[in-house]
Amino acid sequence: MEHTEAAQVCALAGALGSVLVLVPRRRALLLLGLALLGAATLGIVRSLAGDEDLATLFDDPAGVVLVAVGIAAMTLGAIPLVRYPAAVPVALLVAAPFRIPVQVGAEEAFLLLPLYLVLASSALALAYRTLRGAQLTPPPLLLALPVAALVAFTAVSFVWTQDEREGGVILAFFLFPFVAGLAVVARAPVSDWLPRALLVTLVGLGVMFAAIGMWQVQTRTLFFARDLEVANAYTSFFRVTSLFKDPSLYGRYLVVPIAVLIVVLWLRRGRPAEWASIAVLIAVLFAGLFYSYSQSSFVALFVVTFAITLLGASRRLRIALVACALVATLAAAAVAADAVNGRSARDVTSGRSRLVSITIDVFEVNPAVGVGVGSQPRASGEAAGRRTGRRSASHTTPLTVLAELGLIGFILYLWLLGACAWALWLLAKQDRIFAVGLAAVLLVLVVHSLLYAGFFEDPLTWGVFALLAAGIARAREAPRLLAH
Repeated sequence: MEHTEAAQVCALAGALGSVLVLVPRRRALLLLGLALLGAATLGIVRSLAGDEDLATLFDDPAGVVLVAVGIAAMTLGAIPLVRYPAAVPVALLVAAPFRIPVQVGAEEAFLLLPLYLVLASSALALAYRTLRGAQLTPPPLLLALPVAALVAFTAVSFVWTQDEREGGVILAFFLFPFVAGLAVVARAPVSDWLPRALLVTLVGLGVMFAAIGMWQVQTRTLFFARDLEVANAYTSFFRVTSLFKDPSLYGRYLVVPIAVLIVVLWLRRGRPAEWASIAVLIAVLFAGLFYSYSQSSFVALFVVTFAITLLGASRRLRIALVACALVATLAAAAVAADAVNGRSARDVTSGRSRLVSITIDVFEVNPAVGVGVGSQPRASGEAAGRRTGRRSASHTTPLTVLAELGLIGFILYLWLLGACAWALWLLAKQDRIFAVGLAAVLLVLVVHSLLYAGFFEDPLTWGVFALLAAGIARAREAPRLLAH
């Protein structure tokens, strides 16, 4: 990574920008925060790519044209978002899942280019509306404070990170763009049609991904998954990824719409025809999920289905469900005890226990503030004597936070989750189905991140934060509007 000291300055600027776009109430500070986040992102990207690769991009006429087209598309995309700001969440959701393979010089990565484009357009539209004096409702401090504190502390940890490259990737391609998106969506007006539009978009994307996945099963064709192609050659089953690089990520984007549909099925009193159509959609999504063979996705689906059913069921059914869950837990424990039968914990857990162990070892190196953003895999790899940290990633978000950000970062992480839980409770008093739907999505992401990680690197997580902030802000503004 080139220009490390400059990247550290950019990280600190991004930390300040993250606070300014969320906490202060003044418009000038919002604009300054957006500018700092943009400059910090571009500065870190410059350090990651290197001067030589960037020179290659701008020396190539095709590269210059590509950059010019991107700037033009960003500007033109901001025009409809200025006129229809309520459509910003839907536009971001449409672009969120798609990762595009990009190669600049010797560097190759899968980037969320469509999402970055929409994020840039929406931020530009917000800046224009701010300068024009539009009525904007800032995000509630209940969520703004923990998000700003966690992102700012993560960015500051770049100063002492042991892996500048991976830390820069997390800041420039995930945290800084996503916190800017949160600031935009949290200030967008929440229309009555928004929950339905988000549901239709989410389910439509899921059905498309499931259809592609089932087509891949029939044709034995994969996209962007060379490692999985090799693995499939040595197994009796064929895992698919649809348009994703990883089957677990593909599974996550199917479990989320299933969870929201279950919420609608349980809590909304619809007609039998609506129930039948929802059941068909769930069946299609589950069929696509099945061929991912993602254990983390199935665990998340089980947990969220059980939680929603407990919430929507009668008292007698809840008692029966809890009793069945206890019986199933005891039976699973008995089966697991028999399966262990003298085997090592590492063998039984397919290496997961070892990842937990070496991650805790990294935490013990610097328990207060951690080893820095993005550095857990490298630090764990070095502790285990590996040349690369790729196989030493914890795959568990809480452990990764604990190792990289220490106890301070872990407390901020718990503060954020607790604030979300309280905000969901407040929102449920105004719009129960919308609040429970957001809670279901967040529960899927939290459970999935315990086995697969990728919690803060998933735009859906930040979408939940943003919609929750916008919903709380709208609920607090409604009495004031009625009073006038």
